[in-house]
Amino acid sequence: MRSRLFVLLGSIALAACGGDDATSGGPDAPATGVTYYQDLKPIIDAKCLGCHAAGGIGPFELDTVDKVSEMAGVIIENVVAKTMPPWPVNADCNQYFGDRSLTPEQIALFQAWQRDGFQAGDPAHPGAPLEVETLRLSRVDQTLRMAAPYTPQTTTENPDEYRCFVIPWTEATTKYVTGFAAQPGNPKVVHHVIAFYAKPSEVATYQQLDADEPGPGYRCFGGSGGPSRTWLGAWAPGSLGSDVPAGTGLEVQPGSAVILQMHYNVLQAGPEPDQTAIQFKLDDTVAKVATIQPWANPQWLGSQLMHIPPNAADTMHSFEFDATLATGGAFQIYSAGLHMHQLGTRIKATATTAAGVEQCLAQIDDWNFHWQGSYGLRAPVTFNRGDKLKVECHWDNTVANQPIVGGQPRTPTDVYWGEGTGDEMCLGVFYIAPL
Repeated sequence: MRSRLFVLLGSIALAACGGDDATSGGPDAPATGVTYYQDLKPIIDAKCLGCHAAGGIGPFELDTVDKVSEMAGVIIENVVAKTMPPWPVNADCNQYFGDRSLTPEQIALFQAWQRDGFQAGDPAHPGAPLEVETLRLSRVDQTLRMAAPYTPQTTTENPDEYRCFVIPWTEATTKYVTGFAAQPGNPKVVHHVIAFYAKPSEVATYQQLDADEPGPGYRCFGGSGGPSRTWLGAWAPGSLGSDVPAGTGLEVQPGSAVILQMHYNVLQAGPEPDQTAIQFKLDDTVAKVATIQPWANPQWLGSQLMHIPPNAADTMHSFEFDATLATGGAFQIYSAGLHMHQLGTRIKATATTAAGVEQCLAQIDDWNFHWQGSYGLRAPVTFNRGDKLKVECHWDNTVANQPIVGGQPRTPTDVYWGEGTGDEMCLGVFYIAPL
């Protein structure tokens, strides 16, 4: 159901098109029809090189005609399936900033390139660069880095590790985070980054978690491993960082700490050291103090109420509530993210007014645990007293959808809410600010 990175890698040798077919007719033959330089290069440069370049998270580079031609079969297969570039959110749900997806016309060009014989075209006259919306951090005021390099303790049979690192906050006065970016120290093994905020009263708890395990950091999964559920920012492959909506910011007090959750995956590179850094844009004041708010059903936490039975192909749980009871008043939603673990299949977040008008915030119809993100709404959604926020999650707990452990699918068993690899979650993560 999901297109996983390791499945993609395993299919390369069989699916790739290379050799003479990739540059049919030779470099001096006049090209007719769709060509790499005139038609595909602008799309690939704009939509693919954020990951598929030297030092990027992509498993291969796509910065030359030879490299693209060698991987043509895999590229076209994934472009047509819409698994690459990764943009899993449903386009009919809402409109978002920084959309990485390809248009139907762009997908058709890849298919036509195959139909016309994978022609290179004229390198002296490439197509005009595409103008795409790229989200970036406009200013860097503080950079924090892991204290020491860390090498993931993983193997090709169990390629994922989640590890958290406690990084002291160095500002002496209260600041507001108005932009965030991450700089993975080793993009070959870093799959995603989440920066959690530990208030001064919580720092000792995290320091103890770190002290209880040998080596830098401590193992964590699905969260910070401690009391904090507050995010300061996140990074996923292809993300360049960005400012938050103008006039808003996330408050950080002196004496706090950043709990940096690293998701490592060593399938492509093997265990290699990483020392990731995170960057912040900071301001002394903002008009609205925002929060990155993860919401779930509190009755699920520490209970077995969110039960996903074994061998069930479609288990659904949802929660719905008036979120103003948690915020104390009306607010605006500027972005929406969704989170489940490895058995998830689809998930949706909606806001419904007291009058019954429903608005979709984010919807993912083919959940992939390895491609998660937050989606900035082009038009913020206002949430008033009496409105309902709803998150609905679906899971497949049959053997066909189990994670591979030691080369074999995990045996289906009863699954409940929890932080562990074999547990599940169902929550929405929203960037909000009061009206």
